[in-house]
This record gives sequence, structure tokens and C-alpha cells, in this order.
Amino acid sequence: MTDRTDAIVADQYEAYPYPARDPKDEAKRLVVGSPSHLAEIDHWVFGARRDPMRPLHALIAGGGTGDACVMLATQLARAGRPGQVTWLDRSAAAGAIARRRVEARGLTNVTFIQGSLLDLPSLGLGPFDYIDCCGVLHHLPDPAAGLSALVSVLAPGGGLGLMVYAPHGRTGVYMAQDALRRLAPPALRLAERVETAQRFLRALHPEHWLARNARLNDHMAGGDAGIVDLLLHARDRAYTVPELLALLDGAGLAPTALIEPARYDPATWLADPRLRARAAGLSWAEQAALAEAASGTMAVHIVYAVRAGAGWAAPDPADETRIPVLRELDGAALAAQAGAGGRLSFDLDGVSLPVALPSLGAAILRRIDGRIPLGAVLDGIDAPAERVRREWTALYAGLKAMNRLLLAAPPGG
Repeated sequence: MTDRTDAIVADQYEAYPYPARDPKDEAKRLVVGSPSHLAEIDHWVFGARRDPMRPLHALIAGGGTGDACVMLATQLARAGRPGQVTWLDRSAAAGAIARRRVEARGLTNVTFIQGSLLDLPSLGLGPFDYIDCCGVLHHLPDPAAGLSALVSVLAPGGGLGLMVYAPHGRTGVYMAQDALRRLAPPALRLAERVETAQRFLRALHPEHWLARNARLNDHMAGGDAGIVDLLLHARDRAYTVPELLALLDGAGLAPTALIEPARYDPATWLADPRLRARAAGLSWAEQAALAEAASGTMAVHIVYAVRAGAGWAAPDPADETRIPVLRELDGAALAAQAGAGGRLSFDLDGVSLPVALPSLGAAILRRIDGRIPLGAVLDGIDAPAERVRREWTALYAGLKAMNRLLLAAPPGG
């Protein structure tokens, strides 16, 4: 399903591929994020039960300039894990950048397909064990049809990682979009509209909600491509938690996690014990919706989902054959950061959230390297076994809520 607006969207991404990336930067850093981090896929999609040596077939639907594609393909290659990542997007300009980034890293596990995810049922691709669709559904003429197309090529037992815009953390964006539709209507050349948007931002009144919103740095610092994607996009809608969950349900999907889980826990945002007690009596979906409204900070929602009724179960932190993985963290450095106070702080888009470590937490962290099974990690701690395992449970709960301590299956497991 396409319309005139859809054609404008396509033209925008040809003129201003998003996000702006320089392939030369691949020599300096790997762009890492959610969804589609390999540790997250192992944990939130496969429940730490899928053998890592089983080939992973992944689709990056709406791959843009390649962030998710490059990240996942690089992580697979570094870990020596088999699999193939398929980049799919309509934009030839974005594809050219993504290709050069892949080539700069010497990756051989990426396939490029130029096309629309809406055409997936007829493209002959898949099935895929994992599908990423980040920042795409909210730009489609019919997001439900887009999600249905993705599900049509999802392998049994597979899952998806999705990102859509959220309304509260984008306060000011839609006001500015409305102003620019009047100052720079779509009938003008896109370059002229960009120039007008730049002038608008330079002259933005300090009391405008956009000027006061610090949660849009990726776009505001993203050059012309960021301005187009944020303020001049031809189609842009945001989803509340209930709307997102309804979209998933309509496609026969069920969420396994909203990332990071701590964001969607009302206790994170409610200091009053009576209010916390009331919130604890709500369903998980209602708690997540309450947390969104109580925080007012969420600019996007990132969700992992599987087919409803597939029997997905969360990884078991008591299964000592599983491998604990610190996502983009070094256990020894984290233990040192906690210091004598045994307290860590995590910055989630400007919101500082604390995690109190149990007394043995630092010792456990120092033994986690992403390769050693949990049993061996815990057996190396000089303390009574019952206490070690009790404190591991507390450590795991605190850091999993931050999406920092996850579990994976061992090879052959």
C-alpha cells in the first residue's frame, strides 16, 4: 500500500539518507544500540536457549545507512558465529553508504536487497530467525500491513526487534513540524525547506518545548539528514505503550521485553510507597503504560516480540549452564566503578538510575567474561554456596532491568 505521501518519504531518504554516516568512521568505532544487539537477541528473542553455533539468518528491514546491519554482522563475525544478515531498504543512496561501511569492515556475512518491506511476501526472501525493523513502521502508510509483511517471513521460533516513536519524549517535535509546514510547505524544494528549518532552529524561542527537550540529540546533532527526519518528514506518528501493544497483538505477536525494562517499571518513577503499591497490582501492560506516563521521558519504544502462543519463556537465572553476558561492559571495570559503596548508576537518555549491588556483586562481576558458564562463575566465589547464589539472583535482577546483564546458551546447548 502506497500513496503520494509515501513517494515523498522515499524521495526524502534518497536526498538525505538517515542517519548520516561516514564509512571512514568504521575504523574508529562500532555504532552499538538497541534493538538487534547480539546479546539482546540471544536473551530476549531466544530466551538463552538457542545454540550460538546454529546459523542465524537475520533481516534488517528498512536498513537505512546500516547501523543495525553493521552492528549485528560485526558481532557475529567477532564471535565466530555463523549466519547471514540481509539489508533491505528502498533507498539506493542509503544502501550505497551501508555497503561502503560493510566493505570498510571486510564483512562477508551481509546481503543487500533494494526493495520495500511491504513486498516481502512476494520477494522470495527468508524465512528469518530474527527481524529488525527500527524506525520504519511509524513512517508507513499502513503500519499494521508493514508488520504483517514482516511476520510473513519470520521463521518458527524466531522473533523481532522493533523501534517506534513515543509521544511524550518527543514533546515539541510535532509543534515544530506544524510550524514548518506553514513556513516551508511540502510544495517547496526540499533543499529550501531544510534551509528554512535551519533558520527556524537558530531563532527558536528558548521557551519552545523543542528547545527545552534534551532527548532529541541524535536528530538535532545529525546534520541536514537529522533535521529532515525529525522536523520535515512527510509522515511521522508516535505510539503510546497501549497503542504499540495493540499493534503487536493485531499481528499475532506478544512482547518479550520493552527496553530497558527498568524504564517500564512504575517503581522507577514513583517514589511514594502507596503509589508503588497501587501500581504493583496492575497488569504488566498497565504498569508499562503507567511508567510511560509517569516518566514523561520516553522518545521511542524498543520492543522485542515473538509469535503469541509460541511458548516463549524468560531465561532462567538459576540455570548454571547458561552464560552470563555483560552488554558492552567489562566486569572488572564495573566492579571498580561500584567501589566500596556497592552502587552503580546508569544513564538512560539523561535519566540517572541507580542499582545497588549485593555484597558479593563486585566479586561476581569480576568473573563474568561472556564465555564462562554461570556455575563456574559462582563456584569461583569464596563464600557459602547458598549466599553466592542468593546474591547472584539479586545482581541479575538489578542489572537485567537495565538491559546490561543478560544470558546466552552455551555452544551445543
